[in-house]
Amino acid sequence: MTNSLTITRPDDWHIHLRDNIHLNKTVKDASRYLNRALVMPNLVPPVTTTEDAINYQQRIKQHIPENSSFQPMMTLYLTESTTEEEINKAKQSGLIIGCKLYPHGVTTNSEAGINSIEALYPIFEAMSQQNLVLNIHGEVSSPATDIFYRETLFIEQTLKPICKKFPDLRIVLEHISTKTAVDFILTQNDNIAATITPHHLLFNRNDLLSGGIKPHYYCLPILKKHEDQQALIHAATSGNPKFFMGTDSAPHAKNKKESACGCAGIYSAHASVEFYALVFEQHNALDKLENFTSHFGADFYQLPRNHDKITLIKENWTVPTSLDYGDNELIPLWAGFTLNWKVI
Repeated sequence: MTNSLTITRPDDWHIHLRDNIHLNKTVKDASRYLNRALVMPNLVPPVTTTEDAINYQQRIKQHIPENSSFQPMMTLYLTESTTEEEINKAKQSGLIIGCKLYPHGVTTNSEAGINSIEALYPIFEAMSQQNLVLNIHGEVSSPATDIFYRETLFIEQTLKPICKKFPDLRIVLEHISTKTAVDFILTQNDNIAATITPHHLLFNRNDLLSGGIKPHYYCLPILKKHEDQQALIHAATSGNPKFFMGTDSAPHAKNKKESACGCAGIYSAHASVEFYALVFEQHNALDKLENFTSHFGADFYQLPRNHDKITLIKENWTVPTSLDYGDNELIPLWAGFTLNWKVI
């Protein structure tokens, strides 16, 4: 039995750090063992310009511990007002490596998102020319569409045409949640990849809904069937470089989660590598963990792999029942339960 595991320091290619008073907690947790994290731009107001991204990065950096190598990598929030000039500026800045596509209304703070994705085709062409990654929240937003099929329909109606029209555009379909998404990624060229979250590996919709609604398991894309969960686990643990770590760690205050209309989002940054280690061990794939958490994402983003290491040990510890979150309280993933891996 493996009692310790040393791996290259990981990167998280999809994280929400929020802003202002919340940065003290989120940046502290992320910088504990990550070297890089791709920071999502869905603030209020959203990060839509290079100047916005520069200013946001500076606010994040104020909370990075002195002995940490943590690097926040930035993204722009695409709107129907985004210009090709802004894409060029983003590339020239050297700190923005992707642009985030939110269809209007699909998730938290997506009100400024896109109604007509075809209207962004000139922007996709500019991104392709500038070698910027298109990061996609891949769900349709039609209220008539069953929430469990929003990802599948987005792939069929929107993503396939984008991939066909822009074969050189590098695309990450983020936080995939279905077997359909796994199968689609596997059929595409090397410019198309996907991130997989710890919560989509650990849970399915029975965990969310069986025996009562669990608001702290509510996320978007919503947890799917057991068969979808198994497909995600197989993809993550397969050693295929098209799949890599992106936690979608997304904090919401306890009172916003435990409300009549609870917010979508799961906070996992307090123990994300430990969660992945748990899943990979359960499926006899600990030898694949390092590539998934530390190598494949860097390779896809055409960045150097990290050189320093972290060590996990086999040790039971109890996840706190709550965490401080600015002026409020945050319930972390697996609150009050025991994890059997620990980063030291």
